[in-house]
Amino acid sequence: MSQSITITNEDILHQVKVTCKIPEIVEQIVRRMVIIGAAEETGIIVEVEELQKAADQIRLANNLNSANDTWKWLEKHGLSIDDFEEIADISLISGKLANHLFADKVEPYFFENQLDYVGVVMYEVVLDDEDLALELFYAIKEGEMSFYDVAHKYIQDVESRRKGGYLGIVRRQDLKPEISAAVFTAKPPEVLKPILTSKGVHLIFVEEIIQPQLDKKLRNQIILDLFDRWIKQQIGQVKVVNNLNTSNSIS
Repeated sequence: MSQSITITNEDILHQVKVTCKIPEIVEQIVRRMVIIGAAEETGIIVEVEELQKAADQIRLANNLNSANDTWKWLEKHGLSIDDFEEIADISLISGKLANHLFADKVEPYFFENQLDYVGVVMYEVVLDDEDLALELFYAIKEGEMSFYDVAHKYIQDVESRRKGGYLGIVRRQDLKPEISAAVFTAKPPEVLKPILTSKGVHLIFVEEIIQPQLDKKLRNQIILDLFDRWIKQQIGQVKVVNNLNTSNSIS
């Protein structure tokens, strides 16, 4: 027999509490308030045409290809049309504020921090046994096995195994320091001697080192990086008063 369950706003708030999500939600609220406040101070405004474009981008990102798809998505997330416009509005304001604050700081930041944006095309197999990793390393070096053979045999994750351990283009800051130091001094194409970390023993093939070019994509990434750092600094300076009713609190 099917059962009907009614969920109230109070139920949702209670679930947020008991799953310990309040700090995360509070940070998101403060972030939004900081952005809105800063945008107002700098006189940033949103034109109707810009808002429509931002809304279209949200639809595209969520595969909302028809009005019916959009209505179903809104219903699923408990959103109204006004809520949807607010999402588009804050997204647009965030982008405008980020550009206002940091667009003219990209070049000097890039030239001071180029090493952080150097990329590496790499493949990785993580093993538990250091002796086995060394054995496989020498087998690859001597041509007895290929890195792909090792990846296909020893990687447990199906998707990663199918890609031969390919990680894509990885930036220096995305790697553990002990791995980064070895990777960015490699002479591609090169298989690195196994590296031991808390995650295991890493067998890595470095295919290519990619020097950064300040193109549009990287420019936008730097602006977002600087903006995110700025937001965190602003949040750290905010005193948050929590008016949630926490009855039966622990003394």
